[in-house]
Amino acid sequence: MKKACNKSIKRAAAITIACLFSIGIFTTEANAQVVSSTEIGIMGGGSYYLGDMNDKHFDYMMPSGGIVVRKNIDRRITIKAEALLGYIRGDDNRNTNDTVKLNRNLHFRSPIYELSGQVEFNFLPYETGNSLYPFTPFIFAGVSLFRFNPQAEASNGEWVALQPLGTEGQGTTAFQDRKKYALTQFSIPMGGGFKIAVNKTFNIILEYGIRKTFTDYLDDISSTYTGGNLIDMSPLAVEMSDKSLNGPQAKDFQRGDTKNNDWYTFTGITLSFKLLSEKERCNY
Repeated sequence: MKKACNKSIKRAAAITIACLFSIGIFTTEANAQVVSSTEIGIMGGGSYYLGDMNDKHFDYMMPSGGIVVRKNIDRRITIKAEALLGYIRGDDNRNTNDTVKLNRNLHFRSPIYELSGQVEFNFLPYETGNSLYPFTPFIFAGVSLFRFNPQAEASNGEWVALQPLGTEGQGTTAFQDRKKYALTQFSIPMGGGFKIAVNKTFNIILEYGIRKTFTDYLDDISSTYTGGNLIDMSPLAVEMSDKSLNGPQAKDFQRGDTKNNDWYTFTGITLSFKLLSEKERCNY
């Protein structure tokens, strides 16, 4: 299911990016007389992830929010910058229909800090304050820099960061080919939504965006078990590596799926305000 979902998302991403590259050629003529404008807004909503602990959209939803700045080039094209904060989580105990995941018995939570730049394409001509162009659906794509930090609860009740522990043997002599993953990485945001101009200065924007990452470790799960105590693996790392209900798993027994990287999402509502020029403020 996850593999099919990833394929469909990749196809959609390819179509989205192709549209964004092509629309600039065909929209200039109809929008040449439009004066550009800048907006600043606040986004609030939810975030979740897709990976080894979750393959269902909108499951494990957590709160998210941030600041959005939009530069409207014309009625079709908008350049957008975002600074967002969200949270993601997963828990094998909720996979009651998957006995393998249920036995694995792992869980995690992580913040997601993201800075991104995107290009939006409006399917209909849209202009804040212009009653002729009051709404439009839109799509977007871009590039993001994000930071995450997966944590899990130890037996003493303390939540500990997993990356420094090397729960899959990263940094040990027994697994010299496994390096600790970076907590700051790039992703590709893509998605769409709907814009509504409420008045001359105020917009309401509904948006759903998914991020393609280049890591399989948002949940600290990717490859295989270490097989128990290693000389250079701490007791806490051993504990957090293998919580299997059926007892410790053998070395190289599958712990995660290395074939598919993880995804994360931001979805919500943005309240966006147009910054008026001096002339517009006087007229308004």
